[in-house]
Amino acid sequence: MTSTFNNGKKYLLIIFGPTGVGKTDLSIELADYYSAEILSCDSRQIYKELNAGVAKPEAYQLNKIKHHFISNISIHQHYSIYQYESDVMQLLSEYFKKHNIAIMCGGSGLYVDAVCNGVDEMPDHDEAIRSKIIDIYKNQGLDALRFELKRADPVYYSQVDLKNPNRIMRALEIYYQTGQAFSEFRKNKKQNRDFEIIKIGINLDREQLYDRINKRVDNMMTNGLFEEVKELKNNKNLIALRTIGYTELFNVLNNEIEIEEAIELIKRNTRHYARRQITWFKRYKNAMWFTPCQKEEIIMIVNDLVK
Repeated sequence: MTSTFNNGKKYLLIIFGPTGVGKTDLSIELADYYSAEILSCDSRQIYKELNAGVAKPEAYQLNKIKHHFISNISIHQHYSIYQYESDVMQLLSEYFKKHNIAIMCGGSGLYVDAVCNGVDEMPDHDEAIRSKIIDIYKNQGLDALRFELKRADPVYYSQVDLKNPNRIMRALEIYYQTGQAFSEFRKNKKQNRDFEIIKIGINLDREQLYDRINKRVDNMMTNGLFEEVKELKNNKNLIALRTIGYTELFNVLNNEIEIEEAIELIKRNTRHYARRQITWFKRYKNAMWFTPCQKEEIIMIVNDLVK
């Protein structure tokens, strides 16, 4: 099927859900059906140097369907949610001149929110201040960042995911740079988009999802995740590498834990992350939920919506 619809409108079909649920394969099938391209909304697949641990699409899938925001920046580059929103909107403005439907796929809730709702204007990134905050994190740990955020911005402290150091560090960076609380910059005013958004959530029952996650971690190890981590060990303090799968194996290289324990920790931490993703995406009141095997049902729903 081509991506041409009779009503003349433009559509962004967003496929989201927890890690390991099967979004990638489904998005490839839908993109093939609609002759569409895929925009990744995964905050780790954008990095060129990360491969085995971030479950990028296979080479044959990338050859079959054109993808955007896969392996397009280096771990040494700063890349913010604001830059992502800007890049996506710029790409779609050109893309929709020739196509009527695009597919976005991934599990980074902030990226999905940025494209759907826009991002409040924030001060530019300050490398010097950021470096100081990273030093605090490295030397004193996450609790020190939490303590400082609670003092500087109790409003945002009550809202933020306190297990996510990136968000806490960004809020502190804004505060140190401007003297104003991060929460004061967040107007949460939704931006109007000149395309329609269709939200498709993908999920499985917990037992099935956890089984897929555990097998996926085993496959990552088989496919060279530990070797990849060894090659990246000199960059272990970069923000991009403070992520599940890499953090645990860096601890193996530091002789802090054995590799068997690290693998079990990766599985456990990934399962916990999947639960947080589900909680995030359940906020979307207008989302429709399916299993990854319900391609035909999704196509029927989408086709009805665009008539």
